[in-house]
Amino acid sequence: MNFYAEVISVGTELLLGSIANTDAQFISEALSAVGVDVLYHTAVGDNPQRLRSVTEIARQRANLILYVGGLGPTYDDMTKEVVARAFGRELVFHPEIFEEIRRCFADIFHRPMPACNRQQAFLPAGCEIFHNPVGTAPGCCFEEGGVTVMMLPGVPHECRHMLHHQALPWLRRHTEQVILSHDLRIFGLSEPQVQELLAPVMNEAVNPSLAPYAKTGEVLLRLTAKAESEAACTARMAPLLSEVRRRLGDYCYGEDIDGLEYAAVRLLKEKHCTCAAAESCTGGLIAKRITDVPGASAVFRGGIVSYTNEVKAAVLGVPQALLDTYGAVSQPVAAAMADGARRVTGADLAVSSTGVAGPDRDDRGNEVGTVFVGLSTPEGTFVRSLSLGTGRQRVRTTAAHHAFDLIRRYLAGLDVETNPR
Repeated sequence: MNFYAEVISVGTELLLGSIANTDAQFISEALSAVGVDVLYHTAVGDNPQRLRSVTEIARQRANLILYVGGLGPTYDDMTKEVVARAFGRELVFHPEIFEEIRRCFADIFHRPMPACNRQQAFLPAGCEIFHNPVGTAPGCCFEEGGVTVMMLPGVPHECRHMLHHQALPWLRRHTEQVILSHDLRIFGLSEPQVQELLAPVMNEAVNPSLAPYAKTGEVLLRLTAKAESEAACTARMAPLLSEVRRRLGDYCYGEDIDGLEYAAVRLLKEKHCTCAAAESCTGGLIAKRITDVPGASAVFRGGIVSYTNEVKAAVLGVPQALLDTYGAVSQPVAAAMADGARRVTGADLAVSSTGVAGPDRDDRGNEVGTVFVGLSTPEGTFVRSLSLGTGRQRVRTTAAHHAFDLIRRYLAGLDVETNPR
């Protein structure tokens, strides 16, 4: 069966902006990876009439409806009641689920279960239960009138656990074909540039399909194939994957990898090299992202957040004459910062960042988005001069991307000094 989904997120707090709807984003990414097309996203408050209304609309335009949230024990948690009524099902009490909830309170919360939690053990008649070992809200799945209905808890870690361990396996069992996806990560090209390079193959790609997704400062390209087996998917995808890699060249830095920092750490390990960071405008983001990678302790010596000129001079040894003549946001200072970090930490390589993240230009007139990223190596020091536009978080994130890209290019024997297009 081919599924076409609508995700309905339930909770007034979503509409008030009190919390971000991260569940819907995560669910869409996961469904896309298994070949389920998400056609619509809907957010609705804790109101039974409005939830019934969006349900009636959704069942006319999707054959898979995923409800997220509203499965708790309080008066405003009414997703099960409204959805069950909309699809003509009674709610049935499940003693085994009641016992699971009671044990959760005893073993995890170490207190008696409140009486109101008993309602969480009521589920639509005839449903397949999605057990929740990390919380108190069970989910479920049932089919009615050609529509598959799934209900998942809204607490993010509970939602993700249930999606991966129960909802996605259910969908795989009920899908006629095997679906396989690969994500290619691209840095140095915008989404329009990727589309321009790949236009001849992208326009003809049906199975496997080819779709670009813009991320902050980079592009993700997803290839998805459907066939009778995983081996057949791989064989069907191979020619297109080869052609895409040929067209993208070294702008493609990895397949099924979480980010540039993972590519950099992998190469550092392969080359038995260590690195360090001297950061100004990124404020420790480079070091944070490196240490987020498991096993980074084998390659990362340390980082220095030299946010002021005094720290740049006293800790990193940046000559005061450079700071006075060129200012902190300059190519010479970026080079000196990287050299200083390599010297202070004893690392084989060191990167640096200095720039104007915003919201205003600096006292020397440098515009927001002016950034210099350096790389100090035994063969010399390289600096990339960048104009990254506006948006403080975007500037910082993209500057860190460039630091990892410099490491990647240097260790892979690629041209380090060439700026991305």
